[in-house]
Amino acid sequence: MTVLAASGRVWQRNWLVYKRLWHRSLAFGFLQPVLFLTAMGIGIGALLTPASLEAFGGVEFIDWLGPGLLAAMAMQTATFESTYPIMNKIMWGRNYEAMLSTPVGIRSIVGGELAWGAFRIGTLATIFLVVLALFGIPRSPMAILAIPVAVLVGVAFSACLIAFTATQKNDVGFSAIFRFVINPLFLFSGTFFPLTQLPDELQVVAWATPLFHGVELIRGAILDQLDPLAAPLHLGYLLLMFGIGAWLAERNLARRMAD
Repeated sequence: MTVLAASGRVWQRNWLVYKRLWHRSLAFGFLQPVLFLTAMGIGIGALLTPASLEAFGGVEFIDWLGPGLLAAMAMQTATFESTYPIMNKIMWGRNYEAMLSTPVGIRSIVGGELAWGAFRIGTLATIFLVVLALFGIPRSPMAILAIPVAVLVGVAFSACLIAFTATQKNDVGFSAIFRFVINPLFLFSGTFFPLTQLPDELQVVAWATPLFHGVELIRGAILDQLDPLAAPLHLGYLLLMFGIGAWLAERNLARRMAD
């Protein structure tokens, strides 16, 4: 069995588990952006003065907020899919032990999990983009590019988090990841306000974070403001993150399963 075929089997296993709950997941995937855009985009946006809107590049706050939330959704979904579920398959459910007794290898497991994460994020990103369209936010057909970019953001985070999860003996480390990595990225990567509102030193830190690059690409695609010079740099950052994360995920999981 080839690595690709074996990865497909891992994906299929996840699908068989997920298909019992897919309708709930998709319903939540639709409801979440509707609530965020209504409460924050319309609610808070109504409080902003015309002078305040200048900071958002001449667009309404809800239009500026929506694409950032899409990027953040990709990161958060990757986090949920690549922490506790992966640890369960390593330690508690021991699914990976069973898989490794078949022709499926470590590379196929990592590939299957990343493919599954890409599918989940791509599905939710499509629903999110539909919601943005219902609010009249996309400015051009280029908005469809937000879906593959969201998938790239998600798998980049997922690869790194699988690598991290493979080193953990319990779930205590996840609290630190959520508290000191995911939540700060959610708040300080340009999702809710322009980074120009931060001190210069903090702007440099924010620009070095992966979610910022995803936000810039997705916002640029949806609002038809993609910078042709900066876009390759954002894309290169995320591709490099994915490549390093996938390599570490395979290495760390192989070491863990050999213990």
